Amino acid sequence: MLPSRGDLVTIRRSPARDLLAGGTVAIVALPLALGFGVASGLGAAAGLATAVVAGAIAAIFGGSNYQVSGPTGAMTVVLVPIVARYGAGGVLTVGLMAGVLLIGLALARAGRHIRLIPAPVVEGFTVGIAAVIFLQQIPAALGVAAGEGENVALIAWQAVRDFAAAPAWPAITLAGAVAAVMLVGARWKPQIPFSLLAVTVATGAAVWARLDSPVIGALPATLPSPSIDFLDPAAIPGLTGAAVAVAALAALESLLSATVADGMTVGSRHDPDRELFGQGLANLAAPLFGGVPATAAIARTAVNVRSGASSRLAALAHAIVLALIMFAAAPLVAHIPLAALAGVLLATAVRMIEVGSVRVLVRASRSDAAILVLTAAVTLAIDLVWAVICGLVVAGALALRKIAASARIETVPLTDEDHHLAEHALLAEHIVAYRIDGPLFFAAAHRFLLTLTETADVRVAIIRLSRVTAIDATGALVLRDAVERLEARGVTVYLSGMRPEHAKTLEAVDLLDRFRKAGKLFEATPGAIAAARSHLTAIGVIPRPQTAPDRVGA
Repeated sequence: MLPSRGDLVTIRRSPARDLLAGGTVAIVALPLALGFGVASGLGAAAGLATAVVAGAIAAIFGGSNYQVSGPTGAMTVVLVPIVARYGAGGVLTVGLMAGVLLIGLALARAGRHIRLIPAPVVEGFTVGIAAVIFLQQIPAALGVAAGEGENVALIAWQAVRDFAAAPAWPAITLAGAVAAVMLVGARWKPQIPFSLLAVTVATGAAVWARLDSPVIGALPATLPSPSIDFLDPAAIPGLTGAAVAVAALAALESLLSATVADGMTVGSRHDPDRELFGQGLANLAAPLFGGVPATAAIARTAVNVRSGASSRLAALAHAIVLALIMFAAAPLVAHIPLAALAGVLLATAVRMIEVGSVRVLVRASRSDAAILVLTAAVTLAIDLVWAVICGLVVAGALALRKIAASARIETVPLTDEDHHLAEHALLAEHIVAYRIDGPLFFAAAHRFLLTLTETADVRVAIIRLSRVTAIDATGALVLRDAVERLEARGVTVYLSGMRPEHAKTLEAVDLLDRFRKAGKLFEATPGAIAAARSHLTAIGVIPRPQTAPDRVGA
């Protein structure tokens, strides 16, 4: 999980191109870092410190050559209620705890599993996050004070009412102009950093016209000295849930961003566990310098790739350029109106929603559409963690329903090829063979129980297991119950074609040993049919032994 010689080899390929890409990303990232710092409640300086510190460490230790990390809108959504409840110290503590959790996930090799979250859940919480970010910026865009509380929709509605009572036109003009320039410019010339241009022009206009609009205020010219004075051990138990939420979001968003970067490049593949390790170190370091929790940023990563980056040097250069801006231009940045940053985030929220992806998922199936809408609604109404939990639970339930519906059990006829016609009629009356196709697990097991025990007047039942793809404890118990019910009715049961990987589960319910000892377990169905004939002959149902060859497979 540590940097290797391979990283140095990659960096040496085209350093000039990487440095140019890093500078381009820094220009795009500056207004976003300031805006997300303000939106989180810790201020613009916290957002800039996060972009510098977390961006540099994640670039060095992360698992992707193209990933760019820093403050993001999704993380802001989680942090706002933490700030309201625990203050700035609580946020810094949560970031530190989340870093430890991310490193733990990396050491546990959990990266590959986190990437398995269904697309409707990911798209749903992206839509929900975009809506929350948009609503959070309404008070600043309207130039009114944000109300208290955690429901962003109610706070936005109150801001609209306050604005209607006493309109503040400078703020809404600046926010609207910046958002419009960004949205129109992104469609016209996406390679141009219209966010920085719009903020620069808006700041100049506000200073020249002496508009009465709140500004960022003084920023430090350097990073503060690292400190853990904010850490209160007594508060850690109460912050555990928030830390888990932040760590989960950082892991999910970072791995999703890395996957997007892989898709935009040729021959690139990230290491998910190393990516979690790098993000963990970044979140351990950022709070020491007053920064908020960080994740990889999909938008900035995409700009990095499109700008020609070929190694992690580009992401590192992005952090260095931002540090230089902090050192050289802090007095100028202090004059940026908060309304202009609100415009940046309004446009960012709109651009977060991939209309094409949403349309595809909504049209794909009703279940995908329901998962997407549910996740987005819960994100907006409650919070992101509950949204992901609800989305995963519903997606899992619907997936199990589909899998259970695909599993089936069917009666397998004993064909005329196996017996003489007279014997076939007799066997068809007294022997039934069932083949189970698909998984025999809790979602489908009881349907199999009903089918197996509704047999007609037969003397022998052969249960063919060769096409069972999976079996769990519930499926094994139901199979045992079906066997016991058949045997209670005087039906002799044989099993055939059991796969070796299912033996442990069947042994756990005391089914396999009993069948082995009774000689009723066969590797292939022909052996079971022969045993059934011998049994029927022994009890006088078949008057003479059968001599025709068997052609039934396992």
